[in-house]
Amino acid sequence: MKVVMFTNTFTPHVGGVCRSVQQFTQEFRALGHRVLIVAPEFEGAPADETGVVRIPALQHFNGSDFSVPVPIPGYLTTRLDQFQPDLVHSHHPFLLGGTALRVSARRDIPVVFTHHTQYEKYTHYVPGDSKTMQRFVVELAVGYCNLCDAVIAPGKTILERLREQGVTRPMVEIPTGVDVVRFRHGDGPAARKRLGIDEGSFVIGHVGRLAPEKGLECLANCVARFVQQFPDATFVVAGEGPSGKTVRGVFEKHGVSDRLKLLGNLPRNDLVDLYHAMDVFAFSSQSETQAMVITEAMAASVPIVAVDAAGVRDVVRDGENGRLVKSPLASPVAGALADDQVSERFLDALIQVHDAPHDRYRQWTAGAWQTAQRFSMEEMAARTIKLYEQVANSKRDGEHRHDAWSAAIRRIEEEWQIWSNVVDAAGHAIIGKDIHVF
Repeated sequence: MKVVMFTNTFTPHVGGVCRSVQQFTQEFRALGHRVLIVAPEFEGAPADETGVVRIPALQHFNGSDFSVPVPIPGYLTTRLDQFQPDLVHSHHPFLLGGTALRVSARRDIPVVFTHHTQYEKYTHYVPGDSKTMQRFVVELAVGYCNLCDAVIAPGKTILERLREQGVTRPMVEIPTGVDVVRFRHGDGPAARKRLGIDEGSFVIGHVGRLAPEKGLECLANCVARFVQQFPDATFVVAGEGPSGKTVRGVFEKHGVSDRLKLLGNLPRNDLVDLYHAMDVFAFSSQSETQAMVITEAMAASVPIVAVDAAGVRDVVRDGENGRLVKSPLASPVAGALADDQVSERFLDALIQVHDAPHDRYRQWTAGAWQTAQRFSMEEMAARTIKLYEQVANSKRDGEHRHDAWSAAIRRIEEEWQIWSNVVDAAGHAIIGKDIHVF
């Protein structure tokens, strides 16, 4: 099968969507399928990429590490004519997501969409962020789902939420998998030695993009208070982003900056070793559809302390593979720990892991490894290919219009549906009603 993937984030950008696209692409190609990736230009991207088309883009949108693609009519036509895709897989409901729908319509091929992100938790990147904007992006995403042939939800919680929000298209739950064999084996002692961490130290770890929606200021406060109480503790953080300065500032304020190690983005092998150097993985984000770094940590047999939130609760089982901290309130800061009470619970959960008897701790590490095995990349890729085949067969069995006139009409209809979806989403957000385009 020949699949063209449209994504607004790709290497060298670091994030969950990029990793998902990379991992599925690698697995599909290993199975003999062909994949063409369409992504924006990013600073530092390789000059000679195989199977990737870069779209001109505005760099560092609104001070973030995101690039905003600027689709140019006809820019993709030659490459797609050469590739002749059987199916479109979209990874965003806007920007190149709109291009994905148009390519699907123009070429009369099915389109599958993966709902990677709770987009309403990311509106702080857009000027004029408000509750109205958050409602708008929810309606926009739901409308986009209903323009696709099938929708992939990375977790059960997100699938159920999409149904509640009004998605009517066929949906399946397929998380991004993890290379369990690769993450199973790492050299934790070597990583500690490189970082100057004593063998007997208690290491709290975190991996991910360092951004406001990840709740890192509150997480840093919890961990800084923890290391104040426990002289044997160190906090190691792998990743880059605007919240790195925030984390450092919190540790400086608490007078424990010497117990923090901000490592930036690590090569894959070093990252595996780092997971194995951890005693516990701490995660505070409430903006995930699937926290891939959690399953990676679990594949290294690291127990988790995380806030109970969508995406996270599908993986972390309280008392089985770590501690799941209840968060009854929504924070005004996207992705942050909800309140002081939750912060206290999170701190208490870290202390419980630190003080756990050996047998209890071993139960958590064994539970983490067992959980990770359910998320093997091979299994997730096989499930996705099965969905592709089902959608493609359904498309072939349906009514088709192959002549040039019908194709032109369909392009017009699809364009109209895309813009109608945007207008309807705006209407819901502003006045709670549908606005129809005549």
